[in-house]
Amino acid sequence: MRLLKFLFTGILFGIIMTKSEAISWFRIQEMFRFQSIHMYGIIGVSVVLGILMNQLLIKIGFKDASGVKFKIVPKAKTYRASIIGGSIFGIGWAMTGACPGPLYVLTGHGYFIMIITIFSALLGTLFYGAVKKYLPH
Repeated sequence: MRLLKFLFTGILFGIIMTKSEAISWFRIQEMFRFQSIHMYGIIGVSVVLGILMNQLLIKIGFKDASGVKFKIVPKAKTYRASIIGGSIFGIGWAMTGACPGPLYVLTGHGYFIMIITIFSALLGTLFYGAVKKYLPH
């Protein structure tokens, strides 16, 4: 019963992704070809909402499950690693036609071929964990 809120959040996420056409392969290809502003608008709204929600959580003193107050910890400026990692992520996104969130929504829509992409993403994450100490950070 405690996890029911996560189920409803996932369902809401799926509905929003579907209705906004963010799971559409054609919309994603339009974005990468700079033919449409549709996806950039969705991403822009997400960034602005993320900033506002972070500030709200800090202002109200939100605590996580372990009781620690929410705060933003500054990260080291690793431009090289960000460019390399972002490029790999972008290439994978362009090749599959979906970023990680919509993969689950597409699988829920019956595109079970996306399970291969989810599996590949998980393998990539495991690979990164194995070689992380050898990479520039």
